[in-house]
Amino acid sequence: MRFQTMCSSVGKTAWQSALKRLGRRALVGAALALLALPVAEARAGSLSETMAQAYVHSGLLDKNRALLRAADEDVAVALSALRPIVGWSSSVGYAYSDSAGVTLSENVTGALGLAAELTLYDGGARGLQLDVARETVLATREGLVSVEQQVLLSAVDAFFEVRRANEFMRLRQNNMRVIGEALRAARDRFEVGEVTRTDVSIAEARLAAARAQLAAAEGDKARALESYLAVTGRKPTGLTAPKALKTPAKTLDAAKALAMVTHPDMKRVQHQVSASELGVQIAQSAKSMRLKITSGLSVNETFGSSTSGHSASLGLEASQTLYQGGRLSALERQARAQRDAQRAELHSAGLQIAQNVGNAWAQLAVARASSRAGAEQVRAAEIAFRGVREEATLGARTTLDVLDAEQELLDARASLVSARIDEVRAGYFLRATMGLLTAERLDLDVPRYDPAAYYELVKTAPLKSSKQGRQLDRVLKTLGKQ
Repeated sequence: MRFQTMCSSVGKTAWQSALKRLGRRALVGAALALLALPVAEARAGSLSETMAQAYVHSGLLDKNRALLRAADEDVAVALSALRPIVGWSSSVGYAYSDSAGVTLSENVTGALGLAAELTLYDGGARGLQLDVARETVLATREGLVSVEQQVLLSAVDAFFEVRRANEFMRLRQNNMRVIGEALRAARDRFEVGEVTRTDVSIAEARLAAARAQLAAAEGDKARALESYLAVTGRKPTGLTAPKALKTPAKTLDAAKALAMVTHPDMKRVQHQVSASELGVQIAQSAKSMRLKITSGLSVNETFGSSTSGHSASLGLEASQTLYQGGRLSALERQARAQRDAQRAELHSAGLQIAQNVGNAWAQLAVARASSRAGAEQVRAAEIAFRGVREEATLGARTTLDVLDAEQELLDARASLVSARIDEVRAGYFLRATMGLLTAERLDLDVPRYDPAAYYELVKTAPLKSSKQGRQLDRVLKTLGKQ
């Protein structure tokens, strides 16, 4: 009623004009915010492109690929133990003796020998060690897949944080414009005596707060850009909104069951359990008899003398450790304890994966509900803002009422933007917890790394001079240049 008695025709016209500008700016801001929400994935600046850049840029993947190649070489080392050991030796000696200045003997001797041995039986230890090496390779491959998921999930996080920061900054910039319009309207009305200095101060305070919020949003964007740069090696340009992923399973129980089969951490621990069980058998084989065949060929020559000779030998050697102070029994007990520890880790890994899937499933459900509720909140806040603005033109509302309604609308839009971003991100996180966030399953446009290619080259422990060995040298030179 105070406003109805104080408003003049000139003042009311200025107030209505300012409020109309205020409403138009707010609606423009709403349109910008809604257009920026997820609609369809484009090629340039897409999430797929971001993940592909992270995949190529990641030094973590290169590191773990090198560790996998090292594990592949363990297979070649274990295989070599099944083959004969051949070696040669040579020596040259000089001997001199005298008595009372009279030379008794002086000669130069030389010897050349060739020896070979082959273990025929050792309780199966060497074959078991080869199996352990192969299980370790398989476990390391699954570890590489797990690292790949980490890299791609980091790219997803960086992508969405940049998008969130961009949208929040746009909302804050629009808020600044809207409050600026409200401040100008308050000043115009103050000039004609319709409002007091208090109304102007309220608008000025809101504008200062909006500037602070915009500065915070700019800081968040700067940090998000740095994270994106660290993950991908590039600055983001024109990031487009991705589609929400289809849920890989219809129910939570189905999702957990699928994760138990597909998650690389589960497969990795399973191979480690197999390797530890083989370790128990290796420890037991240490108590078995060992049988090996040995052979040798040697030539001896005394220079300046007719003395020379050669020899050859072929033998079968059997041995077995009967007592070693309890060492062999201790090693067997240790192997059993390590096996039990790996089995417990397998159980823990299953529980952890199931928990992660459950958390991700709940997070996705919350994000979807928040998105729906956020849309309703924005709709109601827009109606309320328009109503408060119209009531203010009639003098039934104050400047503070209009600013409060505008702030509620801003907060609602910010919540909606965040909820929709979280909904899409949660879909990718759910896939990661199920072991499905890989370059192959996402069909990313990246050079595919074949973890078995290097293994196929080294699994037969090729010699450097062989055809396969020369091919392996070329591969290593190529890797060294990358």
